[in-house]
Amino acid sequence: MTGSTAASFTADDYRARMERAARTAAEAGLAGLLVAPGPDLVWLTGYTPPAVTERLTLLVLAAGQDPVLVVPALEAPDAQKAAGAPALTLRDWTDGKDPYAATAALLDASGRFGISDNAWALHLLALQQAVPGSSYTSLTDALPMLRAVKDAAELELMSAAGAAADATFEEIRNVPFAGRREAEVAADLDRLLRRYGHEQVDFTIVASGPNGANPHHEAGDRVIERGDMVVLDFGGLKDGYGSDTSRTVHVGEPTDEERRVHDIVREAQEAGFRAVRPGAACQDVDRAARAVIADAGYGEYFIHRTGHGIGVTTHEPPYMIEGEERPLVPGMCFSVEPGIYLPGRFGVRIEDIVTVTEDGGRRLNTTSRELVIVE
Repeated sequence: MTGSTAASFTADDYRARMERAARTAAEAGLAGLLVAPGPDLVWLTGYTPPAVTERLTLLVLAAGQDPVLVVPALEAPDAQKAAGAPALTLRDWTDGKDPYAATAALLDASGRFGISDNAWALHLLALQQAVPGSSYTSLTDALPMLRAVKDAAELELMSAAGAAADATFEEIRNVPFAGRREAEVAADLDRLLRRYGHEQVDFTIVASGPNGANPHHEAGDRVIERGDMVVLDFGGLKDGYGSDTSRTVHVGEPTDEERRVHDIVREAQEAGFRAVRPGAACQDVDRAARAVIADAGYGEYFIHRTGHGIGVTTHEPPYMIEGEERPLVPGMCFSVEPGIYLPGRFGVRIEDIVTVTEDGGRRLNTTSRELVIVE
């Protein structure tokens, strides 16, 4: 994650986010939120601390209190430059001092707090010692929808990231596939995503032939051959917001079976998309896509959920999966990505990012979902 997101939002935007987070935490029965470095901190404050540090950095949010960022003194100058800094009180600490005692003074001694999933155990255990009457729950468990509903500015950034991924696909379909290693095509994807504005590339899956039956195959040294199905799944962050799209191409002319399987996945993806509407449950999207594949006799070969949320990270709540009854709300963004994976043979996946609108859904990826023939 880079600091580029901060340039897109004002201190008032971050203040509103922090106020909403604190209010939502109080409604959930929590005394407050403790936000460690990671995507939640960037989304709430615009501040990206150093990637690796053992020193405590922690945002403390509680309803009715000003937000406080506990930060090492040597990092305070950078924190003060963050777009959300005017909405924060910075409390710095120097090496040799106890940052947990300073943080404890901000906490309800008997309160229950939501804490970032990625908080270091070192820091959590020290806080428990400093505030022995306190208790903690993961932020995702307590407030899974904290970042799920995007505002208009965020949707604009999500749309731009989707368009950049689409431009990448339109170019990659024209590069040579046959006779090249998967890793070479993956490098092309990385280069193109960056050309179209991605500051961070999170994944470039190129899964050819039998490797396509592994949904998370890492591009390797296998040489792509004529007659291969090739699953392409790629994305990352552009201006701080995520892209993620999958298309399956074929090197040369496909067999009738390969075309049929691809058509089934395309129909399933369309069914999942058409299930998107305000008030529908997340699981309804999964059910709609899964039913098409099951009815075609391939149900056992669809081995993952239909979708995941996306925003300032490429995977986040909500999840389109059986058992998730949370209703869809306008502004939510998530993938719809059914697949069929035939072990030892080939796989097919088609994925778009979709946002919920007032009367249905809108795709943020618009490239062809037909089977593309490459050379």
